[in-house]
Amino acid sequence: MKKTVTLILALVLALLPCCSALAVNEDVEGELVIYTSMYPFVIDMMDQAIREEFPNLTPGIDGSFFFYAGTSKLITKIYGEMGDGRDQPLECDMFMVAEPAFSLEMKDYGYLHSFEVEDAAELLRFPYDEDGFWYPIRVCNMVLAYNPEMAEDWAAKGVNIPKSFKDFAYDPALKGYISMGDPMTSGTAYAAVCSLLDTYGEEYLDKLGENRVMRESGSTAIAKLQSGECAAIMILEESVLKYIADEEANGNEVSNIEVIYPEDGVVLIPSTVMIVAEEFSKNVNTEAAEAVAQWLLTEEAQQLIMQGYMHSVLAGQTEFPAHSVDTESLIARDLGVDWENAYRNREAINNLWTMKVTQ
Repeated sequence: MKKTVTLILALVLALLPCCSALAVNEDVEGELVIYTSMYPFVIDMMDQAIREEFPNLTPGIDGSFFFYAGTSKLITKIYGEMGDGRDQPLECDMFMVAEPAFSLEMKDYGYLHSFEVEDAAELLRFPYDEDGFWYPIRVCNMVLAYNPEMAEDWAAKGVNIPKSFKDFAYDPALKGYISMGDPMTSGTAYAAVCSLLDTYGEEYLDKLGENRVMRESGSTAIAKLQSGECAAIMILEESVLKYIADEEANGNEVSNIEVIYPEDGVVLIPSTVMIVAEEFSKNVNTEAAEAVAQWLLTEEAQQLIMQGYMHSVLAGQTEFPAHSVDTESLIARDLGVDWENAYRNREAINNLWTMKVTQ
């Protein structure tokens, strides 16, 4: 009897490492390269988490799983790799870019691998591709921001801080005092322009042009907001939230920048994950890519998304980024983006922007 118990215990102990291996995805192997527009500090967190979750998966580019660039630069890079005939293999295995319209485009080109996320309809609170070619994994939020310390100074000059996207463009007192990202180089700025065009028509671009909106990076716009060169800026919420958190981490109280959640709504951008079709992928390992994509929709990964000051895509998630507001309240006020229009009419929209705003 004693010998039998000993054998059973030995068998149980022998099985434990196997169960543990499966629990941490030790069976996922090979190399992986992901093109992403997430901010580098978020990439660093994600990179470390993937190493721990998939210990036998090899980072495929300069010791990292990720190659970083802004969305527009990434799209240009991908076009170059695809070649003029849009039929050449790529130097990556997955995409995580900010602009969902690009997902529709890559699906049309046949460059994506379809995969199933179990119970996606119940799991996600944002749309996904019913054919399984892309799923949202993070939500960017386009808002306005201002400097509360200078509000009275601006009022003394006859300039009121805008409370809506419409005021931002239409109030002539703001002429020369507003800034935003350039939709020709920023995917999220392009998404915002598409949404505001749908909401207010081409006149919105006319008004931005008349108000001499500056086109700048988020960090430059924040600096001008604080120096008094700008009264208000259109910017991703995450840029402001990160600035506030970084200052507070250094022991500084922040009173010179604040998010404005526009009265006419916000522009939510549910950025997607895509897997490159096997015949076009760098490492021909869609199985590993599927495992990572599935992991990105776990509670653990979504916590990292929120630590990156973006909103979670999970239904029922009540947490939200530090210093932000409830995600469901933002969804209720989302102006929305017609992603099909953003994809099909990209050239026409860019031409409108150039003609009405930059000339």
